[in-house]
Amino acid sequence: RPRSHTVTTTSSSFTANLSASSSTLAYDREFLRTVPGLLMVTEIVLGLLVWTLIAGTEYFLYPAFGWVVFVAVFYWVLTVFFLIIYMTMTYTRIPQVPWTMVGLCFNGSAFVLYLIAAIVDASSVTKDLDNHNYNSWAASSFFAFVVTSCYAGNTYFSFISWRSRTLQ
Repeated sequence: RPRSHTVTTTSSSFTANLSASSSTLAYDREFLRTVPGLLMVTEIVLGLLVWTLIAGTEYFLYPAFGWVVFVAVFYWVLTVFFLIIYMTMTYTRIPQVPWTMVGLCFNGSAFVLYLIAAIVDASSVTKDLDNHNYNSWAASSFFAFVVTSCYAGNTYFSFISWRSRTLQ
């Protein structure tokens, strides 16, 4: 006996929404002209200096410098990640995430841990340890304090942004 071959297809609304929402990525050029954007770029450039100045030496012989490299690399990667999120306006596509709170927690933790790392870096730099690495370690200590102040500024702006959202 002949069989009837009927095929029924259905369209998912999730697939339609996904293809419609991911078709283009926005690009916010103006973010780099804001104070938080400039601070973020400064954090990336000077944070790169902090960890490369230490990583180019025999820092692994001294555990204190290992901590500084860990903090510097960890927050450098996360800052690049957040810069991409802000530049591509990805935060507008994920409204479930409280971005102002995430930014405040990120910048606040970066400020505190970078401050600790900068103090550890500065207190560990002596000519007694290793004379040929002294200049690199001293420069990394200076830049660590500059990056710390940048994260402090971004923490302030994140707090202002968070405060204005909670008052609404």
